[in-house]
Amino acid sequence: MGKERDEGGSPLPQLHLDGLLDELQARLDAARSARDRVHSLLEAVLDVGRDLELAQALRHIVEAAVTLVEARYGALGVIGEDHRLSQFIPVGISDEQRARIGPLPSGHGLLGELIRHPVPLRLDEIADHPSSVGFPEHHPPMHGFLGVPIRVRKKVFGNLYLSEKRGGGGFDADDEAVLATLAVAAGVAIDNALLYTQARLRERWLAAGAEVTGGLLSGEAEQTVLDLLVSRASEIAGADLAVVAFRLPGTDELEVRIAVGLRGSDHQGLVLPVKGSFMGAAVQSAGLVVSTDVHKDPRITAGPPRWEGLGPAIAVPIGTPEDGIRGVLMLARAEGAPLFDQDESAPLKGFAAQAAVAMELAERRRDSEQVALLQERDRIARDLHDLAIQRLFATGMTLQGATRFIDHPEATDRVLRAIDDLDETAKTIRSTVFGLRTRRSGPAGKGLRARAGETVDRAATVLGFAPALRMTGLIDVTVPPDTADEALAVLQEALSNAARHSGATSVEVTLAAGADLVLSITDNGIGLPEGGRRSGLANLAERAASLRGGFDARTRPGGGTELVWRVPLPAA
Repeated sequence: MGKERDEGGSPLPQLHLDGLLDELQARLDAARSARDRVHSLLEAVLDVGRDLELAQALRHIVEAAVTLVEARYGALGVIGEDHRLSQFIPVGISDEQRARIGPLPSGHGLLGELIRHPVPLRLDEIADHPSSVGFPEHHPPMHGFLGVPIRVRKKVFGNLYLSEKRGGGGFDADDEAVLATLAVAAGVAIDNALLYTQARLRERWLAAGAEVTGGLLSGEAEQTVLDLLVSRASEIAGADLAVVAFRLPGTDELEVRIAVGLRGSDHQGLVLPVKGSFMGAAVQSAGLVVSTDVHKDPRITAGPPRWEGLGPAIAVPIGTPEDGIRGVLMLARAEGAPLFDQDESAPLKGFAAQAAVAMELAERRRDSEQVALLQERDRIARDLHDLAIQRLFATGMTLQGATRFIDHPEATDRVLRAIDDLDETAKTIRSTVFGLRTRRSGPAGKGLRARAGETVDRAATVLGFAPALRMTGLIDVTVPPDTADEALAVLQEALSNAARHSGATSVEVTLAAGADLVLSITDNGIGLPEGGRRSGLANLAERAASLRGGFDARTRPGGGTELVWRVPLPAA
């Protein structure tokens, strides 16, 4: 059979056109696929770069990775300060599946391999890798694996984990290159989101500090402002427990004034040593202290068990060693929650310092007001002495001189009684003048009235309600300083006992000065235990006996307890 010829009689070359066309079509398809993949990668880079909220950015990064390499499952693990996964964001697993699987991974096994060796890792079979430890029950089967690290400013922020290529087969070098490129773009997007989050966080702390400062300087009650401080700090830091403790003057102890949140009642009212407590560690170091698990922190050796269910914690002193550390602000999160990182702790320290300055300014303002009040008292005392007493004395002398002109015996008797009343009134005014002019320095510088009111106010935070307080008589004039100090100690201990043991919903305090100083504390709680008194009441009886007085404690007929502490006062 002869060779085929064209119209001119020339032989046609055997070109295999069909094969060439097929090869050309395959190359065109591959080029089209590469183009589409590059476009998809660019769109993904632009998409993740738009997010400023960190949580949204992380979620979009995982979703974009799954789409780009056609994976069935994906996840992004954020590496915490302890080099374990502090966050794990999965894609491709339903909420129901996630609940059945149990706790999210923390960075063991194959996931931990990328933490220990942050380089891309591609496997056809997960089970063949030496670090593989298998999957928990109810976990979907996974074979192929592709993981790449995400770096933010040369530091590994986390890892992208992908598994199960759609359509079968394993991940190839192109998938690895695409994912590595996305990881670079993700690092930039995460860095932007972190900077935005830091700026927002600082803004919120500054606003909270300004709110606390404004409250203190505007004259609001200190307890109200402290409640605001705790509320804002807990809200901004995402804490499950917030505690404020203040140093007791002249001691190495901290008294918990406010405890709000998880197991807050276990902390409320505690008096803890500086050495042996987590908050005390902040006082000792005069700086911020952090615990990854406060439940097991070796620095805590004092106080009752109170950390169950809590994990990461942070404590910062309120004040400085130079100006004096007033107290400590502590925040804690539930067990298993993310640790407090540097971005969260740095603004907290500034917030506490700002609160300390505001407290100092508020104290100076109160001192200034106290000076003005004392000056006004001096003026009133002068007016009473120079005007009122002299007029009373002159009136008494006039009446006394007029008695010889009165013939009726009953009228004479009435005038003499009026003269006696004027003398008693003059004595009372003299006592009042003496009280207005009395000044003492140090902790006892305030009168017994003011100190008793402050003691009752402080007890309200422990009791959960404000006790009623009634005071009668010339308390600041007739009660000696030593007796006043004993009475305040008795009042504080009685209110503390009521908070710890009585279960009361109301407490009434009465302080009366006459021939005796009588302090009475009544509540509507469970009363005294049958068969005897509480051991703490013996101390109150001893204080009364040391001043030649008496003490009585009894259960009220209608329920509750009544304590009466009575000591004699010096004769006027």
